[in-house]
Amino acid sequence: MTDKMNHSSNEPEVETTEPLHFLSKVEASAIETELLRDYRFGQQQLIEIWGYACAIAITKAFPLKSISKKQPTVLVVCGPEQNGSVGLVCARHLRIFEYEPTIYYPKRSSHSVHQDFTVQCEKMDIPFLSYLPTEVQLINDAYNLVIDATLGPESDPKDIKEPYSSILVTLKQVKIPIASVDVPLGWDADEADKEGISPEVLISLVAPKKCATNFSGKHFLAGRFLPYDIQKKYELNLPEFPETECLIEL
Repeated sequence: MTDKMNHSSNEPEVETTEPLHFLSKVEASAIETELLRDYRFGQQQLIEIWGYACAIAITKAFPLKSISKKQPTVLVVCGPEQNGSVGLVCARHLRIFEYEPTIYYPKRSSHSVHQDFTVQCEKMDIPFLSYLPTEVQLINDAYNLVIDATLGPESDPKDIKEPYSSILVTLKQVKIPIASVDVPLGWDADEADKEGISPEVLISLVAPKKCATNFSGKHFLAGRFLPYDIQKKYELNLPEFPETECLIEL
């Protein structure tokens, strides 16, 4: 008490910043529902924002000039739902940025929004693999990195079905870097799972999920678009993005 009274009132107050909030699976779902229902964002709009930001994150983590192989090849593994479509958009933008993406999309969604993104990639002459090689060395030799855009926050790692259980086995063995979108394959959004893959890069969407609390790799927060009221309601305490950047490295 005495120290506080003797403290000079002319000295500037030190601002205390609240720690970044890591979202639970339930919170992530609630925020997305509000964005779609109350704020009138379209699903296609959100996927485009996230996919573009993911592509920018890849260019920062793996600049063209740093790629060791002669061709800047990237393997993008896409799941059947929204995370997979984020991967498709990411691949399309990487193609524009002069990378050479190849997409593995084993279970294509029947949803028109996801189909639109597939057509866009096909029209950009991005090749689609008919199968993922089980001989891991073929992947290591052919690509510089893998983008894991398979299963999102809603997935249960204890209930991963084919073909994703086989994809998990393969990706756990690759030697080239993996960059995961939002939640790495085999992880639970609420808790890091030792049975999942080990990405070098994680690109969180909206806000990082609880599973990323102790992530030690390069971690990006992508998609600078969230309305201030939602940020305040969920006490996200997002960092200040630099200038006009659409993402920030945490």
